[in-house]
Amino acid sequence: MKAFFESIPPQVYAYLGALLISVISAVFILPFLRRIKCGQVVREDGPQSHKSKTGTPTMGGVLFLLPLVLIGGWYAAFRDIRILPLILSTLGFGFIGFIDDYIKVVKKHNKGLNEKQKMLGLLVVSGLFTWYAVSATEGANTLVLPFLGLARPVLIPLMIAIPFAIFVLLAFTNAVNLTDGLDGLNGCVTTVVLLFFTMVTMFNSQWEYIRMFCAILAGGLLGFLVFNLHPAKVFMGDLGSLALGGAVASVALVTGTAFFLGLSGIIYVLEALSVVIQVGYFKRTGKRVFLMAPIHHHFEHKGWKETKVVTVFTIVTLISSGIAYLLL
Repeated sequence: MKAFFESIPPQVYAYLGALLISVISAVFILPFLRRIKCGQVVREDGPQSHKSKTGTPTMGGVLFLLPLVLIGGWYAAFRDIRILPLILSTLGFGFIGFIDDYIKVVKKHNKGLNEKQKMLGLLVVSGLFTWYAVSATEGANTLVLPFLGLARPVLIPLMIAIPFAIFVLLAFTNAVNLTDGLDGLNGCVTTVVLLFFTMVTMFNSQWEYIRMFCAILAGGLLGFLVFNLHPAKVFMGDLGSLALGGAVASVALVTGTAFFLGLSGIIYVLEALSVVIQVGYFKRTGKRVFLMAPIHHHFEHKGWKETKVVTVFTIVTLISSGIAYLLL
């Protein structure tokens, strides 16, 4: 029996531990969020079905960030300190989201941070992590491309690697944030992406700390989904969505797999593109391409139920992640 438990990879224990901490902490955190009236403000121009969600507690991202801090902090202290920059990057992006949420739901200013303030904050965190990544890791200076595999990553000159890394961090934090619009959507999609990266890091024995990071965050996110699936009892807020975007982008950078993040996380890309296309086309013609952007709202307006959109988008992510893995 002892041999059996010793044969189980530590990432499995980390995953289950994070799941347990997330679920147990919700017993205390959710009543606290309700008590301080930390309720979601629903967009006036959003789908009418979302009006009933007004007042649902937000900033629930703390449910999956707490196990990351506890288990990840223990791992950094006793096993591998290299996990710490990934944790700090995730928390840094999450802090920008927390400020935005705080202004919106506590201070009752509907718009939160303006675009310039939010982008400046994200840029600062992106710059700090990029500085660490290009100076302390090999992956940030490389790019793995399809059919070449992890054994032959393409070396990127530093003058290109730095702006590219910042772009990836900014693009995916915003894209993941846009994906957070339906009960369980962002959590389901990102859980699959994190499990994809958990598998990817098995190619390199030096990436055990990255594998541990992904497993902890995926486990905590699964615990959060217990309370976030339709009908949601809590939303992750910008605190959670920006943290998740920063997490998956940071992992992609230090492993040199930014291209595969775009493939595995194809839903993130489609969500962001739908907004860019909608805004650009409307400014030029005064007309809309989609009934509403991001694209998950377009399908809602087409008559799809929330659960159907989440299910289809999750299946698409599973398929795209499988394709990405095979290409490696």
